[in-house]
Amino acid sequence: EVQPVESGGGLVQPGGSLRLSCAASGFTFSIYTMSWVRQAPGKGLEWVSTIGGGGGIITYADSVKGRFTISRDNAKNTLYLQMNSLKPEDTAVYYCARCPGPIGCSSYSPGSQGTQVIVSS
Repeated sequence: EVQPVESGGGLVQPGGSLRLSCAASGFTFSIYTMSWVRQAPGKGLEWVSTIGGGGGIITYADSVKGRFTISRDNAKNTLYLQMNSLKPEDTAVYYCARCPGPIGCSSYSPGSQGTQVIVSS
């Protein structure tokens, strides 16, 4: 299986913004529900957000609701996560995942490298 390639992470001050991207390949991207998950240092995998194949069904974890926006461009096989008002507790490695939500993603095991987000002053 071809692993997705995440990008866009970096070091940002609290209150700042980042836009993550995930380039997917090896499967028909447009028909799959996709999610973002993250893993903070020393913690388990946490589901962040999910978007349906057509982009019409979107859900967020309470911890990011109102600050993060998930989107996708099926023509480019790319998943995005716009992150605003970042907090230190958002510091984590972020992964895009072909899984359907908080329960479905609970057993997800990242095979890609992810993209590191560090929120610090």
